[in-house]
Order: sequence, then structure tokens, then C-alpha cells
Amino acid sequence: MAGCRLSPREREVLGLVAEGRTNAEVAALLGISSETVKTHVSRILAKLGVQSRHQAAAWWQRKGPREPDGKEPTAGG
Repeated sequence: MAGCRLSPREREVLGLVAEGRTNAEVAALLGISSETVKTHVSRILAKLGVQSRHQAAAWWQRKGPREPDGKEPTAGG
């Protein structure tokens, strides 16, 4: 799965995780359950090919909302 594009929601979740937000905080901000956030984070880690949310946050800090391949995200995913 590494190298797959992040969905718009996954980019949204990752941006909040990169701010240091907990799953509960992300859930409250997005109006979703903590379990859904946990699922998004797991998928993000797999897509980025990293092992921790800290590594994913570091990727976000370097790349921002860009895709793993360095391209700007496109509308619709």
C-alpha cells in the first residue's frame, strides 16, 4: 500500500495529528468517532510506509498537504 494517495479526509486527519492532537481531539474536531480516527491513522501510516504517528507528522511537516509522490493533491482524491 505504500505510495498510495491519501484521501482528502486522511490529509485532514494527518494535518491535525501533525499539530499534536490526540485521536479524541481529532474526532471531536471532525465530528467522527475516535475509532474512525484510529482507522484513518492506521491507513495513513501504511500509505506513507512509516511505523508511527510521529513519523507521519514529520512527513507532514516536510511535505505539507502534498502527496507521498510529491504532487499536489487533486480534487476528488
